[in-house]
Amino acid sequence: MALNTVDARGRACPEPVVLTRNALGQFPLGVQVILDNTTARDNVKRFAESKGYQVVAKNDGEDFVLVITK
Repeated sequence: MALNTVDARGRACPEPVVLTRNALGQFPLGVQVILDNTTARDNVKRFAESKGYQVVAKNDGEDFVLVITK
């Protein structure tokens, strides 16, 4: 299953969380989020888990990729 991707690199919090929330509203089965800092990674992960999603975090070079699924 190909997930829709949210590219939140270069965005300051809370924007990555807002972008993720909006994407999950549109694609409730899950999305992939690309982030470039640990604060955004942690905040998006915490938000998604609080909404009942499973989150798998991976490093991709300097970036973080969160795979968020139901």
